[in-house]
Amino acid sequence: MKGARRTARGAAVATAVLLGGMIPGAQAASGVQEIDAELSYTCDFPAGEQPVKVGITAELPESAQPGQAIQAEGVVLDLALPEGASADPAEDVAARVSAETRLAVDVSQNDGKAQAEWVGTTSEPTPVPETGDLVLSTSGSVPYVRPGASGDLVFEASALTLEVTTEKDGDVSAEPAGPSVDCVPDPGQERALAVVGVHGEDGAGQETEPTPSETWPGEEGTTGPDEGAPEIGAKAAPPAAADAPPCVGDPGDDTNMVAYVTGYANVTKLEGANKFPLACARITQGFQEVQFIDGILHFLQNSTIDLDYRGKPQLPPTTGTFLTFGFMPTTATLEMTQIPTGTRPDGSRIENIHSDLAIEGVTSRNRTDVTLDFVLRLYDVKVNGVPLEVGDNCRTSRPFKLGLAGLGTWKDNVLNGYTLAEGGELTGSVTIPPFSGCGTDEDLDNLFTASLSGVPGYVKQVQGAPCAAAQHPPQPGGKAVCTDEYEPLDVPEASR
Repeated sequence: MKGARRTARGAAVATAVLLGGMIPGAQAASGVQEIDAELSYTCDFPAGEQPVKVGITAELPESAQPGQAIQAEGVVLDLALPEGASADPAEDVAARVSAETRLAVDVSQNDGKAQAEWVGTTSEPTPVPETGDLVLSTSGSVPYVRPGASGDLVFEASALTLEVTTEKDGDVSAEPAGPSVDCVPDPGQERALAVVGVHGEDGAGQETEPTPSETWPGEEGTTGPDEGAPEIGAKAAPPAAADAPPCVGDPGDDTNMVAYVTGYANVTKLEGANKFPLACARITQGFQEVQFIDGILHFLQNSTIDLDYRGKPQLPPTTGTFLTFGFMPTTATLEMTQIPTGTRPDGSRIENIHSDLAIEGVTSRNRTDVTLDFVLRLYDVKVNGVPLEVGDNCRTSRPFKLGLAGLGTWKDNVLNGYTLAEGGELTGSVTIPPFSGCGTDEDLDNLFTASLSGVPGYVKQVQGAPCAAAQHPPQPGGKAVCTDEYEPLDVPEASR
């Protein structure tokens, strides 16, 4: 990356100024306070835990009124990675490194607490020095915060996720250096970044939007924002990814939708996660059936989803790095191929999506269950950087199921969560079967079975808003969801 903090910060400030006019309720602050903090983190790199220094700079207003959107501007993270920390332990040293950072920022006021995510990227690859720390600088837009009441608004740095992409000399391609790196702030240090004084009549004469829970109330193991917590705006929509594969739908079929999907899959035995790049999902919607169940109105719908990557029913291949048996650095290309859904004797598609919209009073709950059958193949395997011949048929011995569930809540005409027609996050788990066909000169099935198979792993997929024939072109005042070539406009980012 060219330049130091000043260059990246200048670009970020310019971006924030351009976006400022689109922030609901934004007002000019009477004064600006500078954030200039340095925190110590411990990051879990593939090669082991390493200390990382993180500098955080930004600007926030000194004061605001209830109901006023508060926007952090010029957000820049400067990271000093110890020598060799960013390297893939199974590969040669990288020549250049790019990174994306996701900093969790706790925002509290009175007894309420919410969390914002500050996402930043390097502007261009940074050369790796021959010796010493690798210094990276990331910047980007961040969501606004809108307090609904008076009282000091406290911003505090929390967990950090780092995703590193490496390039080597003579190789124009860029590959992730392994799983996303999770970092936790070291204990015993001051993590408060800023305090914004919020004073005035609650609401300040403006209508403040409610902050709906991110999950169904009372669901075990999940939490939403505290009651009375400040509202956190949606993350700035990323531009369409340059590496998004073709995903062209059928504008003449009202049941047809196409959407981009991406996400992470954890391998429990390896205590790591692999990111799968953007893929195209082709969705055929079924008919809705109306039923009363226990006195509640339900709209039931069965649909079909098939993946499409360059004409094949699969997710794009991805490179994973892991430590076989806990100490042997290994990389492999993973290819997840879907078993096609097929058709029934009458020609109808076999459904693998079940949606249930339950309407009760002013609240509607939507649950969508997706079941996909896959085969996993491994190739281009290296151990300690040395190629390992596994042949062309190193794959799971049988297909396995990936079950995903998406939850959405409609309240006061506001959707929170997932629906098939709007997209969002789906979560689930997968258990990888034993491997077979691995090895040319020797049988390597047991090696990969022992390393990857048998223990359920957490999966989180993100579906973008689909391009649907019924919505293209959009109705007057409606939101455009398709390009002129009938591809989805919404290109999601993977999240963990």
